[in-house]
Amino acid sequence: MSPPFRSILVTGGTGFIGSNLVRRLLADGHRVGNLDKLTYAGNPKSLADVETHASYSFFHACVADEAGVREVFAAFKPDQVLHLAAESHVDRSIDGPLEFVRTNVMGTAVLLHAARDYWLSMSEPAKAGFRFVHVSTDEVFGSLGSTGHFTEASAYDPRSPYAASKAASDHLARAWGATYGLPVIVTNCSNNFGPFQFPEKLIPLVVLKALRGEAIPVYGTGENVRDWLHVEDHCAALALVATRGIPGETYNIGSNNEWRNIDLVRELCRHLDDLQPRSDGASYQDQITFVPDRPGHDQRYALDASKIQRDLGWQPLWSIDDGLRSTVQWYLANHPWWLASLDGNYRLQRLGKL
Repeated sequence: MSPPFRSILVTGGTGFIGSNLVRRLLADGHRVGNLDKLTYAGNPKSLADVETHASYSFFHACVADEAGVREVFAAFKPDQVLHLAAESHVDRSIDGPLEFVRTNVMGTAVLLHAARDYWLSMSEPAKAGFRFVHVSTDEVFGSLGSTGHFTEASAYDPRSPYAASKAASDHLARAWGATYGLPVIVTNCSNNFGPFQFPEKLIPLVVLKALRGEAIPVYGTGENVRDWLHVEDHCAALALVATRGIPGETYNIGSNNEWRNIDLVRELCRHLDDLQPRSDGASYQDQITFVPDRPGHDQRYALDASKIQRDLGWQPLWSIDDGLRSTVQWYLANHPWWLASLDGNYRLQRLGKL
């Protein structure tokens, strides 16, 4: 049995999922180290409420920097690693694929190699409890038709540079487990939503475009389908996998909340109409504008999460209705946070156009 409190190294801990995970782990009583390069999507303000926490340590480093990563392992001495650091936006991967390869592929390889050497140096009891949880995406599986779900046994068929880089990193993680015995677990999650998400992603993009009175872009005809998972449910699943997951196993994490993009956008507009009506009395839905589709846009993702529910007892707690409304409320209440996110080169402009 794992000890009740552990030292857990989170990579990418100032990002969207990472910052929510750091907060969750600290609340659970763990000692948490955050290794982050602080790219455009890494916002230290996302952890302003815990930055002085006695059990929190921040390490400014890049996962692709071997010397820096090894220094973090030596200084923090983690019991477990939760690897979330990644370039993650499909549109950006179309514009600049090589950065995705450097971070997601080479960065994962560097981190795995340093973790393996660190793990070998641990005492036998500590080695038995060590876990390397590699956090991935459903996009590695490619595109589904109108029916069916991806399982942990589904073949990989990535369609974007982002998905391909994550698929490669998944294979590397499993290879380090098979070749070196490193206790690796891989998770594949569906689309996350919730607080602290960088506004290039669909839900915050829609909310902020609406509030600024701008056109709300919907790719193609909006028929693409995604399975939506609240970030707090995802973080609960990751904490459970790190504690009870079996090395060498893969766990899909999804909520069975499938929505067409156009229906999701309209639902967000309905929440905004209720929570912060337009001054002219019109609906935010009037701002919806259909734009040329993303190159290689996958039609549908849907995950079968029965394995993690059956084997580890995880269940999502957030309903899609409560989650969407809470997320809209968060962005309405946190104007300074998202405004600061737009201070760099990103101004809600369209990315990923050939």
